[in-house]
Amino acid sequence: MCDPTSESQLWRSSSQIPSPCLICRLDHIVMTVKNIEDTTMFYSKILGMEVTTFKGNRKALCFGDQKFNLHEVGKEFDPKAAHPVPGSLDVCLITEAPLEEVIERLKAFDVPIEEGPVFRTGAKGPILSIYFRDPDRNLLEVSSYVTS
Repeated sequence: MCDPTSESQLWRSSSQIPSPCLICRLDHIVMTVKNIEDTTMFYSKILGMEVTTFKGNRKALCFGDQKFNLHEVGKEFDPKAAHPVPGSLDVCLITEAPLEEVIERLKAFDVPIEEGPVFRTGAKGPILSIYFRDPDRNLLEVSSYVTS
């Protein structure tokens, strides 16, 4: 197996000129979870994500043009991350809804906000963010871009 951390890898060479970016967007992230049913209920009720089933009985949470594919811990599909564990995700999700609406939804379901609203820097500029956790203790940041 190829070891990407090996000192002999060409990508480590400092003599190489920077490469142009070949990636245009994120399609999906795989989340390893303790319980798929709890996860789908949380994300669909709290954030309004659509639960879909694909390839037999695999589950995904769809939002916008992206999705979270779900793997239950101990029942992951290959190929998979080297160390898939629940609670290791730290992700920022962008909302077009007023952030106050997200806050009210969290309060309605007794989901504690750990931090925020606070100003942060997103991929395309300033954002206003709140932080909370899902049932696996993944850190979720829900943000809206600040418009002038």
